[in-house]
Amino acid sequence: MPPAHVLIVEDDTEIATLLARYLGERGHVVSTAADGTGMDAALAATPCDIVLLDIMLPGESGLSLCQRVRASQPVGIIMVTALTEPTDRVAGLDAGADDYICKPFDLEELEARIRALIRRRDAGAAPGADVTLHFADHQFQPQRRLLRTPAGIRVSLTGAETDLLLAFCQHPQAVLSREQLIEWTRGEPAVVPGRVIDLLVSRLRRKLSPDGPASEFIQTARTGGYLFRHPVLSR
Repeated sequence: MPPAHVLIVEDDTEIATLLARYLGERGHVVSTAADGTGMDAALAATPCDIVLLDIMLPGESGLSLCQRVRASQPVGIIMVTALTEPTDRVAGLDAGADDYICKPFDLEELEARIRALIRRRDAGAAPGADVTLHFADHQFQPQRRLLRTPAGIRVSLTGAETDLLLAFCQHPQAVLSREQLIEWTRGEPAVVPGRVIDLLVSRLRRKLSPDGPASEFIQTARTGGYLFRHPVLSR
């Protein structure tokens, strides 16, 4: 796997230096920025593969920066947060992040998450990956993070929602455990509370069926986990 260009957006100089040294020693190209202004300058100067983005930054928050980057840059985003509640983590994913990691974190785990994100993005860029999936008169384009309803309404999806819906579409009408969904959406086994998956499922249900029953598309299994109720066709 080729090295990634990682932009670290972190206002703590000691942490930024430690991360830059560690990732650099593992072959990655590393840039750093202390706030949103520095991030904008770094992205304008050199294309990046991954943005490692702290949530608590001076000035514009990491969540706001994430939304801005996601709207304008085709880069992977890993949020870094000291907040441990599932709702806080989901907020980062809802802002458009591809993954998140909580402080304090293990450096090897961080680098593993970077590698996993690169693998997922490379797989998505493979020939034939930009397909349209069809179910219950809906159209789902994973590469564009776009869902189109039977009425033709375009529904934007976050990175986490896209990964989750894609996992369901790849295993339709089968009960998937929370552990399976965590592994398939994060790219490799990770320590993620099952409550995070529950919250993401709840958000995805509302986008799939804003006026219908919660279980119209995704049913909660009695044995635990979830089942996507509709067959899926690829075109």
